Amino acid sequence: MQTPDWGALEAVDGVRLSWNVWPNSRMEAQKCVVPFGALVTPRKVLPEMPVVPYDPIRCKGCAACLNPYARVDFNAKLWICPFCYTRNHFPQHYASISETNLPAELFPTYTTIEYQLQRPAGSPPAYMFVVDVCLIEEELSALKQSLTQALSLLPENASVGLITYGTHVHVHELGFDECPKSYVFRGSKEFTSQQIQDQLFRSTGGARPRPGQQTNGAAVTGHQSKFLVPLADCEFQLTSVLEELSRDSFSALPDCRPARCTGTAVAVAATLLASSVSNIPARAMLFVGGPATDGGGQVVGKELETAMRSHKDIAKGAAPFMNKATKYYETVATQLCTNGHCLDVFACSLDQVGLAEMKVCAEKTGGMVVLAESFANTVFKTSFARMFTTEGEDALGVSSGGVFEVITSRDVKTAGCVGPCAALDKKTLPGAIADVPVGSGGTTAWKLCSLSNDTSLAVFFEPANRGDGKDGTQTAPQQQSQQFFLQFVTMCTVPGRETRLRVTTTTRRWTEGANINDIAAGFDQEAGAALIARQLTCKMETEDEFDCPAATRWLDRSLIRLCQRFGDYRKDDPASFQLMPQFSIYPQFMFNLRRSQFVQVFNNSPDETAYYRMILWRENVLNSLVMIQPTLMAYSFNGPPEPVLLDVCSIAPDRILVLDAYFSVVIFHGQTIAQWRKANYQEQPEHEAFKQLLEAPKADAQEILGRRFPVPRLVDCDQHGSQARFLLAKLNPSATYNSAGMGGGSSDIIFTDDVSLQVFMEHLKRLAVAS
Repeated sequence: MQTPDWGALEAVDGVRLSWNVWPNSRMEAQKCVVPFGALVTPRKVLPEMPVVPYDPIRCKGCAACLNPYARVDFNAKLWICPFCYTRNHFPQHYASISETNLPAELFPTYTTIEYQLQRPAGSPPAYMFVVDVCLIEEELSALKQSLTQALSLLPENASVGLITYGTHVHVHELGFDECPKSYVFRGSKEFTSQQIQDQLFRSTGGARPRPGQQTNGAAVTGHQSKFLVPLADCEFQLTSVLEELSRDSFSALPDCRPARCTGTAVAVAATLLASSVSNIPARAMLFVGGPATDGGGQVVGKELETAMRSHKDIAKGAAPFMNKATKYYETVATQLCTNGHCLDVFACSLDQVGLAEMKVCAEKTGGMVVLAESFANTVFKTSFARMFTTEGEDALGVSSGGVFEVITSRDVKTAGCVGPCAALDKKTLPGAIADVPVGSGGTTAWKLCSLSNDTSLAVFFEPANRGDGKDGTQTAPQQQSQQFFLQFVTMCTVPGRETRLRVTTTTRRWTEGANINDIAAGFDQEAGAALIARQLTCKMETEDEFDCPAATRWLDRSLIRLCQRFGDYRKDDPASFQLMPQFSIYPQFMFNLRRSQFVQVFNNSPDETAYYRMILWRENVLNSLVMIQPTLMAYSFNGPPEPVLLDVCSIAPDRILVLDAYFSVVIFHGQTIAQWRKANYQEQPEHEAFKQLLEAPKADAQEILGRRFPVPRLVDCDQHGSQARFLLAKLNPSATYNSAGMGGGSSDIIFTDDVSLQVFMEHLKRLAVAS
């Protein structure tokens, strides 16, 4: 039986479900193991999607938007909502509706439609640069160069502000032309929002700005806010301040870290934005080059003999600053969310900077996060520049002020959402919320302070027992009782400052719980793996006892239960075990997930783990799978580039391999290829084919780097070289130092005690068929 192309469905609506046929009882649903959920990309670029210049019609019962699945009575001029079965009358301007004169939202093919809401154009965005000056001269110089470049990419009507921090926090008054002027906050002290407002605004001799006030088309400028000024009015002043920016004048004591008050600077930025541009698109962009050692959000002491906390320290409760710092940043995150602002974090350091503590600010507000080794690194410079690209394929399409809403049929409950969002207190209908939350639960609507065209949210559902009618709602008409509906409504301000509302309505069908073949036919193993990865990492982030061994056990038990449910086998006969085609590569995904950096924290710092999980929580199915199970391409003289197994046996001396592990792209030259390259054969005219063979992987790697954000790290290495570890760490160890074959001659071996995929599958079959 052919497996449906679920990716083609995603290309139409930007929605992908783990299960496309649902059992009609909660008990049978629990036996399916993989969560019932959808990965939704609310701002996905859909070339076929219509955009209409009017507001949507909403159901008076559940607030669902009119859609192609609504039943329409053309004579009575009313429509029946497929979600709550309420009868709604069409407004007056729909009086001419008929079977031959349908509005766009009722066209059967327009299951996704975007409304251009009739509202005034939004305010220009505001950017607050929060710059660490405790950097060494080379780093500070590279950062200043990137910031100056960014000013040339910003729209002229955008408001900009500058905060620098080290031992103290300096808020620069860009509206003061006579000379550089700044307001200073002591870095070692924690300030309330009111104290920050009093110091910034009362001392200016004017009243605190009124939220939403505008001057010359730019958000809140002039006397009220000299700290956020339109770029056109302050570009020279800001450029001069950046050029003259120097290292913190309070140098570090011997054997001590510099005094860095990152938390205080972020709190000042959040309060300044809240006071100046409340509910207007604004980004606080934090550039940090080391750990916070002072004030709120401190993550480590100043003495260098005190090491930064590790995963082992956190597990043993030996990270004294972590809980306090996390609570501090949660307060800042709440303030940012309330005002519709976001925090972007650009952490460039060889040491940890405290990203694990401040991740809640970026997670809840949808801010971008880039982790690199240096501000001179290509990863930072290219990623930062792409933040401001507004046209072409490189554009991120950053929207702001978003609200994402989920409306479901009465037999489907919403359990929660895992992604870069913050929960809103909203429930569409009684009984619409699941009892057990997953991620950000207890609601059917979430706030997205910032989202890009690629931002994906994982929404988890819980099938309820159908037809019990206990909540008093109307029962479904007979012809609709075999299907259920999901609607995703996203309202946001797009880069062109228009307010858009996108409505995606999709339907799937119910089946009897005992009909395993029917349920299995609708399983999307790729979406299922991505949802399991988000659910697992969410549990690891929120549940203290859910550490790496517990997570691995949970993943293994879930996989065994799934194989027992959907496998075909005879009891106690592993050789007879066979999985349905819809599940054929799912165990392989789980094998790579349990080995991945999302689950195994060994050899990763808490900052790196937090970073990897944050990126996983915002990417679509395809990118999530590349993170879980990297792709491997082989280039050789034998033919065109071809995908090969993610296995050590794919290494050959006369091959070039390109590994795409999402966060890094590795170009790996086999031993013979590397020797030829070092002998400069590619520069000889008779070896033109070899020159082309060397260039092809580089071109493909650059193409990957060009379309991805954050930009991956490029590693160019040779077989048996030190950096070959970036490839070997991701390969299936089918040949290790203690295996019989010892790599089969020309192939490589991996020095590890990890089990291979073959051994893993043998154990899985044995446990699945056990009585």
